[in-house]
Amino acid sequence: MKNYRKNNPNLSRQKNCNENTIGQSNYSGNEACNDKSYELIQATIIRSISGKFAVMDKYKNQYSCSARGIFRYDKIKPLPGDKVLINVSERDRTEGNLSSDDGSNGIIEKILPRKNALIRPPLANLDKLFVIISSAYPSPSTTITDKLITIAEFNMIEPIIIVSKADLDEKSSDRIKKIYRQCGFTVFETSSENKTGISDLLSYISQACRNETSSFAGVSGAGKSTLMNTLFPSLSLETGKLSEKIGRGKNTTRVSELFPLYTLLPTVNNCEGFIADTPGFSMIDFTRFDFYKLEDLPYTFREFKLVLENNKCLYKNCTHTKEDGCAIIEAVKNGDIPQERHQSYLEIYSVLKNKHDWD
Repeated sequence: MKNYRKNNPNLSRQKNCNENTIGQSNYSGNEACNDKSYELIQATIIRSISGKFAVMDKYKNQYSCSARGIFRYDKIKPLPGDKVLINVSERDRTEGNLSSDDGSNGIIEKILPRKNALIRPPLANLDKLFVIISSAYPSPSTTITDKLITIAEFNMIEPIIIVSKADLDEKSSDRIKKIYRQCGFTVFETSSENKTGISDLLSYISQACRNETSSFAGVSGAGKSTLMNTLFPSLSLETGKLSEKIGRGKNTTRVSELFPLYTLLPTVNNCEGFIADTPGFSMIDFTRFDFYKLEDLPYTFREFKLVLENNKCLYKNCTHTKEDGCAIIEAVKNGDIPQERHQSYLEIYSVLKNKHDWD
């Protein structure tokens, strides 16, 4: 995981068009921005497919854009959710004509500073992440769920836990709900089959997310697309069935895409946010990708932080894995931290401990 806040706060090698000239057609000091037939428009990338980017400006106009080659040279990939400056000709802006042979009618000149960027799901500038875990079929994995939660926590994205398919196993659903509520998360139990929890979740999204960028994410087969279709019938997302042989879902969502909330919640006033749908997954590979470092791990578990703020471990460099006098281990024994969460910590710790910078 690249931490863009630390390593690339300004994405500095991009074209240095003056951001104060957004919406104006005449510039000075930069040849690329000095053509009066062009103007820079601030927009949000809502979809990326094969090097083409669908973007939307604040007036709800959409453009198909290519990206400057400098991004590829600097190994910077524009992501859905990115706030960008695009170069659009006056003719294309007013008449909707195409300006190039590849079908694009705009060029992404600059990616504005990101507050966060994720590898999985591949999104930028997220405020909330709705993490979906199925109560049954596929069997719920708190470890995979916790990996996704820790990535969100590290990037200062608020995780919201959704226990799906609650009607299939009420006991399992209740167990999962208690684990995450104990740790301080907002949790929703839902069933797309009998509509359990749908109105509560929709009300939350309408109030808490209407001016934010949020995303749904979860393992393949957890019912993400079905749940989103239930919440937002106008989406009509493709859904798939679980494999009887391997107990996993078919990945019906192939790209990450942002949907404007004003189209999904037409009755909600002043709705300027986005909701993203993302491809499902069967694993999150901490060996291959650099989501965060070993020393960051304890602070991605919010209930660990609360314990450590009030109780110091016996050893200064405690790993919170097996040491006598460890405040975390004592909290697990006392029931203040769920055993499932500590088990997830141990599994992630083992991977990061054996990972080297040169891997």
